[in-house]
Amino acid sequence: MTTLHHEHPVHEHTHGEDCGHPAVPHGDHVDYAHDGHLHAEHNGHWDECEPGAHTTHQGHEHRHGPGCGHESVTHGDHVDYVHDGHRHAAHDGHWDDH
Repeated sequence: MTTLHHEHPVHEHTHGEDCGHPAVPHGDHVDYAHDGHLHAEHNGHWDECEPGAHTTHQGHEHRHGPGCGHESVTHGDHVDYVHDGHRHAAHDGHWDDH
């Protein structure tokens, strides 16, 4: 899955363990959910870390929702669920990897 990394132009807040924003594991780094999108530290600045393509999560039998046991993260106009080290989002009757 391709991920777009666009520098977040003005981001004075420093994310970390006690910053108050959900930490989301994402490959080799950690994203922080903030203002409906995800930020990742990169070379002294913060990037917006968003999926670059629609990627269906194959073989995902579990149905996420309130009380499912996985952390929910507001992401734009929908909710992602943190599961197995990445985020899943409901899309047209299936789950996408985010």
